[in-house]
Amino acid sequence: MYVIVGLGNPGDKYEKTRHNVGFDVIDLLAEKYAISVTERKHKALIGKGRIEGQTVILVKPQTFMNLSGESVSDVMNFYKLDAEEDLIVISDDVTLDPGTTRIRRKGSAGGHNGLKNIIAHMHTDVFKRVKVGVGKLPAGGDMVAHVLGRFSPEDRKLVELSYERAIGAVECMVRDDIEQAMNLYNGKVEA
Repeated sequence: MYVIVGLGNPGDKYEKTRHNVGFDVIDLLAEKYAISVTERKHKALIGKGRIEGQTVILVKPQTFMNLSGESVSDVMNFYKLDAEEDLIVISDDVTLDPGTTRIRRKGSAGGHNGLKNIIAHMHTDVFKRVKVGVGKLPAGGDMVAHVLGRFSPEDRKLVELSYERAIGAVECMVRDDIEQAMNLYNGKVEA
């Protein structure tokens, strides 16, 4: 069983913001595999289904980004799952250009408060990640305003193309392994 978590902030005012790309990818996975992500449990909206023949739980934490670990640890502990083997986290990454995906097996939070909170609650930084590039902070810009801001039409198009790569990476990790996903899906989409 895999727990696939998309990071974001709950509420209409955060929809389609840079910080909510994890929620967007979960919504697309849910649609593709006919998984209803509406059950309120573990401080999240969750849905159980199958992807590539594997049982999965799709998770959209409702704790707000900086407390995502509360929800993730609750789900993982409830199902008695191992973060290294069974957890996939989809998040935004401000160090990557729009349209870029980066698959990682482990690593630091890289300044991302949602990942930082998951690492703190899970007591490990070894779990699979799908990072979706949302663009670098402009010089002199405010990071909070940047991640809570919306994309330009051009960047939105690139990001939506990268969602397909993110979905492919998740499917590959569930079906094959992370090495295969890294080989196939790390990089930038061709617009």
